[in-house]
Amino acid sequence: MNENTKKIISKSVGEIAENYDSSDILMLRDEAPLPDRNAVIEIVKGVRSVMFPGYFEGKVSCGAEPEYYIGSTLTELYEKLLRQLTLAFLYKKKRNVSDAAARRRAEEVCDGFFEKLPEIQRTLLKDVEAGFDGDPAAKSREEIICSYPGFLAICVYRIAHVLYAEGVPFIPRIMTEYAHGATGIDINSGAEIGEYFFIDHGTGVVIGETTEIGDRVKLYQGVTLGALSTRDGQKLSGKKRHPTVGSDVTIYANATILGGKTVIGDGAVIGGNTFITESVASGARVSAKAQELDIRTGRIKDIEYYI
Repeated sequence: MNENTKKIISKSVGEIAENYDSSDILMLRDEAPLPDRNAVIEIVKGVRSVMFPGYFEGKVSCGAEPEYYIGSTLTELYEKLLRQLTLAFLYKKKRNVSDAAARRRAEEVCDGFFEKLPEIQRTLLKDVEAGFDGDPAAKSREEIICSYPGFLAICVYRIAHVLYAEGVPFIPRIMTEYAHGATGIDINSGAEIGEYFFIDHGTGVVIGETTEIGDRVKLYQGVTLGALSTRDGQKLSGKKRHPTVGSDVTIYANATILGGKTVIGDGAVIGGNTFITESVASGARVSAKAQELDIRTGRIKDIEYYI
């Protein structure tokens, strides 16, 4: 390493260290670590393996006594989740929470989460049924569980939503962003989504935090249920920013529906490539005006191209 390079590195070291001192978010302190992202993802995978044993992480045999497999797995998962919840509630002690109080709160949330697991599983079975009934290309329900990206995103969302509802910081978002990265489907853990929910194909779907969705709703790829404007930033936190979608609604590919006051009525069908910022009545059929196509025939050399 030459002298000039040494000077450049030395200068950068000093300036980066100054940046550490000037900001309280650049460097985490040892006494207040964040929840471990990898550990949170492993918890999601573990819960999923209990819900659907053998589908994801290799063959799992519950044998003649499935209670043993379920019990041993959930016991291990409980301790892992309790650890991450405690870290989340303790982070930097900004909330002036004692170690003991954070531990008690983590235990309360953990107990409630594991109590809700059977209900989550029953709801996911309904989502599987929605996927099978709604997709003629599906060869089996097992195929939906093990391979459909929409179902993976929904599964992780339903797990994360329970923790979001308890006000858990960090962890619900880590969970849903794991699914987002794996599937291209972004479902905020705060959204309220009913039963028999199906996302077909899925890539590019966005469902915002304050979205409300009824039962038996089907979305296609590229659908956005978003906020009309976020220019006010944190001032909008906690306010209804995203649309409400009724039951028995179908929303086709690349439709964009925005705004907290926008309501899509029960039984409506929203066509592809539509842009909606106003409410739609129940049973309505909404479509974008078809573009005019210019189709020419003949040999390629005779076709005039326009840019």
